[in-house]
Amino acid sequence: MRRIELYLEVGVWKRLHILARPSGTTVSDLVRQAIREKYTGAPAARREALQSIAGLWKDRTDITDSTAYVWALRKDNRFERIGR
Repeated sequence: MRRIELYLEVGVWKRLHILARPSGTTVSDLVRQAIREKYTGAPAARREALQSIAGLWKDRTDITDSTAYVWALRKDNRFERIGR
């Protein structure tokens, strides 16, 4: 964890202090939680997003063998270009 200095408007600081006290947490914890949720997404939301895309391509018929498809994408002539 890294320490930073953060300037807040007095009204915002008072509100955070009021919210922190009954929950037994600190203003710093509230700020860290808000930053995580705003900029990295809540864990539940990330999990839901990942679950919603699982199997997204399972019914595709234009890509028969995913392993062969990936290897075909990776195949190139880079060794020929560098003179090997």
